[in-house]
Amino acid sequence: MLRFRYIQDRARIVLLRGGRYAIKYLDTRIYLARSSRMPSKNALTRSKMNQARLLLEQRRMDEAKLLLEKVCNIDRRNIEAWRLLGLANAIMGSHKEAERCFRVIVERHPEIADDHYNLGTSLLNQDRHEEAAVCFRQATHIRPDYSEAYCNLGSVLDSLHRMDEAVSCYREAIRHEPGRMELRYNLGQALKSQGKLEEAVDCFRVALQIQPGNFDIHFSLATTLVDQAKLDEAIDCYKLMVERGLGRPTVASNLLLALNYHPATNARSIFAAHKHWEELYGRSATIYSSWPNTPTPDRPVRVGYVSPDYWDHSVSYFIEPILQHHNPQSVETFCYADNKRDDHVSERLKNLPLAWRKSSGLSDADLCQMIRNDRIDILADLAGHTGSNRLSVFSRKPAPIQVSYLGYPNTTGLRSVDYRLTDAWSDPLDQDAFYTEKLIRLPKGFLCFRPPDETSAVSILPAERSGYATFGSFNNMAKINTLVIQHWSKILRALPTSRLILKNKSLRDSATQRRCQNMFAQHGISQDRIKLIGWLDSKADHLGLYNEIDIALDTFPYNGTTTTCEALWMGVPVVTLAGDRHAGRVGVSLLAQVELNELIATDPDQYVQIAASLAGNLDRLSTLRAGLREQMAKSPLCNAQVFTQDLERVYREMWKEWCAKQNQQI
Repeated sequence: MLRFRYIQDRARIVLLRGGRYAIKYLDTRIYLARSSRMPSKNALTRSKMNQARLLLEQRRMDEAKLLLEKVCNIDRRNIEAWRLLGLANAIMGSHKEAERCFRVIVERHPEIADDHYNLGTSLLNQDRHEEAAVCFRQATHIRPDYSEAYCNLGSVLDSLHRMDEAVSCYREAIRHEPGRMELRYNLGQALKSQGKLEEAVDCFRVALQIQPGNFDIHFSLATTLVDQAKLDEAIDCYKLMVERGLGRPTVASNLLLALNYHPATNARSIFAAHKHWEELYGRSATIYSSWPNTPTPDRPVRVGYVSPDYWDHSVSYFIEPILQHHNPQSVETFCYADNKRDDHVSERLKNLPLAWRKSSGLSDADLCQMIRNDRIDILADLAGHTGSNRLSVFSRKPAPIQVSYLGYPNTTGLRSVDYRLTDAWSDPLDQDAFYTEKLIRLPKGFLCFRPPDETSAVSILPAERSGYATFGSFNNMAKINTLVIQHWSKILRALPTSRLILKNKSLRDSATQRRCQNMFAQHGISQDRIKLIGWLDSKADHLGLYNEIDIALDTFPYNGTTTTCEALWMGVPVVTLAGDRHAGRVGVSLLAQVELNELIATDPDQYVQIAASLAGNLDRLSTLRAGLREQMAKSPLCNAQVFTQDLERVYREMWKEWCAKQNQQI
C-alpha cells in the first residue's frame, strides 16, 4: 500500500480577520508525496511530475498547471497530481478549479484531513461559507488536534454570526496551540462581537505578550478599552503604538476621538492635537491646485458627500432629509459611499434623485480622480476622525471647495478643508480659534433630524404608574465617565426613591456592568437603583424603552445627538450641560431648537438642580410628555425643507466667492 507525505505548503486562510478571505502560503518550497514507487502509469508521467515540481518551486504557475492537467488526464488516479493542480489553481486565484481538484481527492481518499481543509479553503474563497464549514469540521473529525482547521472553522462561523460556535472553535484551537498569536487574536475579536469586552481584552493582552509589535492587536485592545470607557488606558495604548512605530492615521484619529470623550481635556489641548495630526498625516504629496470646474456662479452647484455611514447609522438620520430635499435646480447631489455594508437605509438612499458612487475599496488616488471626473464643486466630509474616514482624500483637495460637516464634533485639522458647518449654539463666536476651517453658522441649527420609522405611540408618564421618577441615558459607554456618574449620583441622592436606566451595547459585558455599578456605589447609590441594559436588536424595542423613562440625562463633555433626538421624539425631556467645545454643546443646539432652554444647565450644580426639580414636578413632566413630539415635529430641527434651503444658500455663497476669485485671475 502506498504511503504519502502530503503537501506541507498547504493553502491557508488569512487568520487576521477583516477583509476578504485570501490564500496565504507559509513556505515557497513544495514538499511532495514520496514513496518507494511513484503512483504513475509510466516513466513519461514520472518525468512530467518531476518537471511540474520544478515549475511550482519556480512559481511558474501557468506552465505547471498545463503540465499537471496533462498528467491528470493520463493518470486520473494520481492523487499527488490532483493535489498539486489544486494548489496551483489556488495560487492563481482559480478557486472553482481548485475546488474541483480537491473534490476528486476527497471522493477517493476521504480519510485525509488536509484535503478536506484545502477543499474548505477553496470554497471559502468563493464565499460559500456553509459548505466550507462542513469541510473544516470534517477535517477536525479526522484529526482532532488540527488547530488550523479549528481556527478557520471559527472564522467561518464568525462570518455566519454563529458566535458561540466560533468561540468554541477558537478555544479548541488554543488548547492544541496555546502559543499562537492569531488564535488569541481571533478569539478576542469573537468575544468582542459577543459583547464580552473584559474577556476580549484579556485575549488581546495575551496575544501582545506573544507578538508585542502587532498593529492589529494593539488597535483592537485600544478600541475595546474605549468601549469599556477606560479612556486613560485607551489613550495610553494609542500613544504606545505611536512610540513603537505603529502610528498610522487611523491610530491618531482614534486618539483624537478618545480625547473628545475625556473630561480632563479642554478645547485648546484638543485643537493642538488635531493640528499635530495634520502635521503628521494631513500633508499629501499630491495636492491639486487647479480643477476642471467651470466658474459660473449661477449654475447648479455639484455637491459631493463622502461618508462610510450610508446605512442604519446615526449619520444617516441627519443626512437623509438633506438628500431628500435638495433642489435639483440648485444642487446636483453625489454620494460617495464608503460603506463596509449596505442595508435597507442604503437601498432607500440609492433610490433618491442623486448620483450614487460606491467608493469603498478605491485608493485615495482613484477616489480623487472619480471626484474630479464628476466635476464636484463642493465636497463635504461627513466622517471627520471617526472610523473608515477618507480625510487622506480631502488632504489632496480634489474639489475646489471642501467642507466638514455632521459626523465628527471637532475640527479636521486639515488646512485643505475650507469650511465647517455649525451653528451659534454649538460654536459661539469665541470658538473660531479652535478650528482650522472657517466656521459657517447655519441660522436655525446645524442639524436636521429624520424621525425613526419604527415609532410607537408616546406612553403616559412612567412616574404616574410607578410612583417615582426614572432617569435614563442611552448614550454609548465612552461618554459615561467618572464625572458624569458623580453628578448623576447627586441627582439620585436628592431623590431617594428615583431610579436610573442605562442602555448601550457595552453593557452586554458583565465586567463592564460590575465596574459601572461599583462607580455608583462609591457615591452611595445601591445596585438596586440602577438598571443596566445591553444591546437590543429591535429598533422598536430600543425606542419602546423610553416608555420606562421620565427624564433623559445628557452626558458631558461629549453630549448625545441621536440619543437626544430619539428621547425628545418619544416625549422624554432631556437635561443637558453646556460645555466648552462643540461636542459638549450639541445638546444646547437641540434643546434650543425645540424651545426647551430651561433644561440647559451652565454648570454641573445647575444640571443637578434642573434634573431634580423637573422630577419633582409631575404636572410639568406630564404636559411635556404629551406635547413634546408635536413640538419637535414643528420645530426647525425637523423642518427638512427649510433647513435644506438654508444649506443651499450657504453652498451658493461659497460657490460665488470661489467663482469670483477665479474670474478675477482670468
